[in-house]
Amino acid sequence: MTSQPYEMILRRCKLLRTPDQVETVDIAIHSRRTSDGGAPAIAAIAPHLDGTATVELDIQHQLVSPPFVESHIHLDSALTAGEPRWNGSGTLFEGIDIWRDRKHNLSLEDVKNRAIATLKQQAAQGVLFVRSHADVSESSLVALQALLEVRAAVKDWITLQVVAFPQDGLYGSPKTEALMEEALKMGADVIGGIPHYEMTREDGVRSVHRIFELAEQYDRLIDIHCDEIDDDQSRFLEVVAACARRRNMGARVTASHTTAFGSYNNAYALKLLGFLQQTQLNFIANPLINITLQGRTDTYPKRRGVTRVKELWQHGMNVSLGHDCIQDPWYSLGTGNMLDVASMAVHVCQMTGTAEIDACYNMVTWNGAQTLSLGETYGIEVGKPANLIVLDACDRTDAIRRRATVRYVISQGKLLAQTSPATLNWQGE
Repeated sequence: MTSQPYEMILRRCKLLRTPDQVETVDIAIHSRRTSDGGAPAIAAIAPHLDGTATVELDIQHQLVSPPFVESHIHLDSALTAGEPRWNGSGTLFEGIDIWRDRKHNLSLEDVKNRAIATLKQQAAQGVLFVRSHADVSESSLVALQALLEVRAAVKDWITLQVVAFPQDGLYGSPKTEALMEEALKMGADVIGGIPHYEMTREDGVRSVHRIFELAEQYDRLIDIHCDEIDDDQSRFLEVVAACARRRNMGARVTASHTTAFGSYNNAYALKLLGFLQQTQLNFIANPLINITLQGRTDTYPKRRGVTRVKELWQHGMNVSLGHDCIQDPWYSLGTGNMLDVASMAVHVCQMTGTAEIDACYNMVTWNGAQTLSLGETYGIEVGKPANLIVLDACDRTDAIRRRATVRYVISQGKLLAQTSPATLNWQGE
């Protein structure tokens, strides 16, 4: 009997097959694309695979995982920190003002070059699925057009979703509502919003209803920047939840940030949690950014500035994590490493139990895939696209604790990136 030739075999993998299933196996990848032109698929998973391959990797019992998912980032503003000036106050609203000045000088090449550089940085660290917001408040729609072109340019090695995001509010200008609809016609995957930044609460509520109408009309997902403010009276999440429940759209809807949720009194928060459980809403927390931006006007004690991640998780809600910003007017730091994001969530959300740390890892993998509605294309199973990463770690806790190096990134059946962990040569006695 002739052994099966493969494109690649990974030997001695400690496979994180599902959030609850770990097994030691070999993994084989097909040498050709599927008949429908899709990416090469996982061909076989077994404890000991026979066969040969063009590439064989000895994983040495290290952790093999589905790729990281970046649920929330702004690629149009990435790598612009200090342009045209630095954010001296460190606040969300100064960042918006700085970006308002910077975006007047956007060009297609400017946005595309920065976005692709950022995506390469992310992909090298195991991120193969990204949802990025694109500001559609400018008449030229340069940011959106650039990211749509980037989406096409990178499709062979990373999957990019683009959100039409009205940074200055859907009703911040008479033209923005029409720009939003034009963005959807141009091909934006998701419709966004920012109700807490509208001029009045009435405008905020109206913007949420309009977003749901457009999503139904154009068959799009929804991802709303919701209550990203310290004001405990900012309560647009209840409006989003009500619209999602009444229209039966919860699984297609994401509430991003929801930082005001952390400031709500417990009586209201618990009532709201009960309603949220009926909606299937997705939530995205951005712990690196929100602990930096929020609570700036507090004296002491200072609020953590992050939504109730642990409580949402405990109530069975789908929570994923995002980097949000990488070196832009809101956050001058960041590398795109999702383990940094997960580690910050572990600390700031006080999720230090074993199951809680594992949950934070899941928030940058499976939960993110659910937020992006990736469906059956995500995960390491026979027949699924061959997207996986190998970490210099023995388990999820170890990966987060040490910010483990992503040794191999395999995208659509091909070795995309390889990084060697740092080597220590101890010279002491």
